[in-house]
Amino acid sequence: MKIEMITLFTSIQLGPLSLPNRVVMAPMTRSRALDNVPNELMARYYSLRAEAGLLITEGTSPSPNGLGYPRIPGLYSEAQVVGWRQVTDAVHAAGGRIFAQLMHTGRIAHPANLPLGARLLGPSAIAALGEMWTDSEGMQPLPVPLEMSEQDIAAAIEEYAIACKNARSAGFDGVELHGANGYLIDQFLNTASNQRSDRWGGSLENRIRFAVEVARASAAAIGGERVGIRISPYGVFNGMAPDAEMDALYLRLIEALNNIDLAYIHIVDHSSMGAPPVSEELKAQLRAAFKGKYILSGGYDASRANADLDAGKGDLVAFGRPFIANPDLVQKLKTGAELKAPDPDTFYTPDAKGYTEF
Repeated sequence: MKIEMITLFTSIQLGPLSLPNRVVMAPMTRSRALDNVPNELMARYYSLRAEAGLLITEGTSPSPNGLGYPRIPGLYSEAQVVGWRQVTDAVHAAGGRIFAQLMHTGRIAHPANLPLGARLLGPSAIAALGEMWTDSEGMQPLPVPLEMSEQDIAAAIEEYAIACKNARSAGFDGVELHGANGYLIDQFLNTASNQRSDRWGGSLENRIRFAVEVARASAAAIGGERVGIRISPYGVFNGMAPDAEMDALYLRLIEALNNIDLAYIHIVDHSSMGAPPVSEELKAQLRAAFKGKYILSGGYDASRANADLDAGKGDLVAFGRPFIANPDLVQKLKTGAELKAPDPDTFYTPDAKGYTEF
């Protein structure tokens, strides 16, 4: 018999971590990593939000090939490990816990944003529609990526494993694999970007293979209890497109991930921002099928979050944009205080305005 209601402020165990609350700061690209190296400004940004049960960083590339956007950080060089150590030390000093989100952008990139010698790669030689900002050339159309060879795929999987080890060296409590929103892992899952006819494309088993192998290598590197994965069924961001087998694909993926004992899955639902919704039925099926913790996301306020947690729809709730202008979001959720609105003009600019100064 349940005695008390489960809310955002009920503690929870996540792998080896004891979280004082169930508020998760969602990963959000903020483009402050000059030369792709984390810095003191970023340490301030994350430490200000350390009251969250768990912080998840912005997308951080495991490879020079995955630095598709301007000023996003990586986790493949010694300088980046040292830079991130500033961030994790500041968060831990403020009493927080922090995972690095590993995001290889794959075909969502432009050569002007990549370091010298990096290659623009994807599962198939299919460009995503649209344009991307480059600091040197302004807006540019997304180019056709090189189709990854078997050697490229093996190298990318190894890069994720090395980045996981680097994350632990940098003081992170764990990592989240970005398998959502049209980046490399999602590009393998989705037929809009994966039209391969080898063992990495075609059937459901083949399309989930890259995600599963990355998860397996990551868990082998640092332990599955320190690895989560973010997925976005029915997402259309970055040129993704649903197909008739989408529910079956994600259920098959969850089945395979259960054998790796990951800490959590994090479900993206951007319907509050106009994207197609993830059906309640599929969410319930994924929830029932997965053995680890389940992070809800998608336009939540405190009332809806508490209701869904108490109903057992998930274990934690991620908040994104509300954290941008409200570093004290946890307190405001607790007291019902009014939230400040963020300024979209400062989301991706390089300085402190709208980031640590308001």
